[in-house]
Order: sequence, then C-alpha cells, then structure tokens
Amino acid sequence: MHNPKEVAGRRAAEFVESGMRVGLGTGSTVHFTLLRLAERMAEGLKIVGVPTSIDTQNKARALGIPLADLESVEALDLTIDGADEIDGRFDMIKGGGGALLREKVVASITRRQIAIVGADKVVARLGAFPLPVEVVPFALAVIRRALERKGAGVVPRLGKDGNPYVTDNGNRILDCRFPGGIGDPGALEAELDRLPGIVETGLFVGLAHTLVIGHEDGRAEVRHRS
Repeated sequence: MHNPKEVAGRRAAEFVESGMRVGLGTGSTVHFTLLRLAERMAEGLKIVGVPTSIDTQNKARALGIPLADLESVEALDLTIDGADEIDGRFDMIKGGGGALLREKVVASITRRQIAIVGADKVVARLGAFPLPVEVVPFALAVIRRALERKGAGVVPRLGKDGNPYVTDNGNRILDCRFPGGIGDPGALEAELDRLPGIVETGLFVGLAHTLVIGHEDGRAEVRHRS
C-alpha cells in the first residue's frame, strides 16, 4: 500500500522544468514535492522557489532549493500546493495548515496552479472540512458574530500548546462549519471578503488548473480543468 500524499506530491514535481519560478505550497503533501524537487536538482534541474510559509521556507532551504521573495519575482510559472478539499469544479478549501493568505497571494500570480491531494480529499460538495477564515485580532469578536449570524458554527483555532493559533502574518483563524456544506463557494467567498476584519478565507475558487490525485495502489491520477 502506498501513501497517497507521497504519490501525488512526487508526481507533481515532474511538471517542473528547468528555469521555472515555482510557488512552493505548504503542508504534508507538498513535503514530498520538495523532496522530489531536491532529487531532480541533484540531476541538474535549476529552479527558483517562492515559499508560501515559514515552514516551507525552512524545509526548502534545508534541501538546498534556491528561494526568492515577491520583491524580486513578479509572476510564477507554476505553483504546487495541497488542498483540504477539492470538488469537481476544482474549487478548494485550503488553510488547514494556517498558510491560506500567503498561499492565495502566490496562487494569484501563478500561470498554472497544480493541486495535489490524496483521493479522500476529492468531494462532491465543499464544507465537510471546516472553512478557515483569517481575521485580524482586533476584529475577532465582530467577525465571529457575523459568521454565526450566517449560520456557521465557529471555533477559534488553537495551537498545539492550547494557546490561540497565530498565523505567519500575526492574525487569528476562525474555523467555520456551514450546515449542509457550501453550495456556492464563489458567492460565499465574495460575501465574506466584504466583511472588514477578514484578511482572507480558505475558499480558493477558480485558481487550480491541474489536479493530481494520489491513490493507495500507487497510481497518480492527473485531471485538468475544462
């Protein structure tokens, strides 16, 4: 039996070509992409990566992957990142790892976004996984009440130490469950974006171009958005 995350993560690294500027996502599936990229670099691959989190930055540096920041990179050729859920339209919920804001900034300047997941992350309707909403600390109570008025069950995220979770950007995260799931991700994203105090949501709508699905039998299924 194979690890679906490893299957998807390693397969996605094969889309990278020498000379590319590559967005490096965050999470356990991307970890395997980084490992494979490091192997390919030993074989002669030359790339520059832009990490979406401090965690990815540290892992990439340890593997010898050259990095740049958004001051020096205007656009990216390719970004590889995981998803907590993805539906048939390639709309996603991301942010389980807390890097949703940086991930969305990087996705917004990439020419091709590859989502990498195990088969269990592919769903008919988004919303079984709680939607992360990144909020400035000052507005936390205001946004929590606003989300609850929309029918969401809201839980402030805690860190492993039991203290409030703080993002790389110094913000807080509210994890939200909507009864019955999210019927129209685009409409909900637009609605939440209008609330002052919300920095970003974990809804990634219309951003993924290619989906790589890892299976336990070792298959890497590749789908392209029509």
